[in-house]
Amino acid sequence: MDAVFKALADPTRRQLLDELFRADGQTLGALEQRFTITRFGVMKHLKQLEEAGLVVTRRRGREKLHFLNPVPIRLVHDRWVSKYAEPWVAGLSDLKTRLESPMEKDFEIYIRTTPERLWEAITDPEIRAKYNFGAAVSSDWNVGSRIEMGSPHADGLLGEGEVLEIDPPRRLVHTMTALWGDDVKAEGASRVTWDIEPIGADSVRLLVIHDQLRDGANDQLYGGWPMILSGLKTWLESGELLTTPGSLMYSGQQV
Repeated sequence: MDAVFKALADPTRRQLLDELFRADGQTLGALEQRFTITRFGVMKHLKQLEEAGLVVTRRRGREKLHFLNPVPIRLVHDRWVSKYAEPWVAGLSDLKTRLESPMEKDFEIYIRTTPERLWEAITDPEIRAKYNFGAAVSSDWNVGSRIEMGSPHADGLLGEGEVLEIDPPRRLVHTMTALWGDDVKAEGASRVTWDIEPIGADSVRLLVIHDQLRDGANDQLYGGWPMILSGLKTWLESGELLTTPGSLMYSGQQV
């Protein structure tokens, strides 16, 4: 948390996040054009944002792209704000909005757990429902297998997809079609990639990439990821569940 607050304390770094909020997946060259400081200065600020987990970088060919990662801000919200906010403050779900086509959303989080335990939490229906708005995700987790997301408290399936790639406990790629409403169902299928990397002796880095979304896609498709991932981290590290209204949406509990 200290690194996040330190990163956000500087107005230039906040402006960099604003620029990525406006148009995500930008190169260093594109970002430096919007600042009066030197290229080296912009690089230093981006490095601090990366170290705080607020920016995630990915290589695409020779370019290095920078993506806004709202998960650390979601964790701050869950720790100090959600206790007092009802209904759930949905603004943070919109923290990452429109990207250049095709739309891609990147979410990164560090969790004190093992790759095997994290993999189980992603693929076990009972565990998944604990942090996934109360909705379980089930499959036999083989390439080509069907994935279904549902809850006994929902009218029909909430989502479906197909396993595209699987390498336990390191990588899972699958499609996702949201079914909880006609507006999201009309968006069609998108793709979700879970990449798990061991860090040190007792932690992992989880990168979730949600892509193949149309430019301007309904934000219900990706806006819940910060809450899902913060709930995943909370459960794995403490065994406790988030109790914000969004977390309990399909759990059958009163919120």
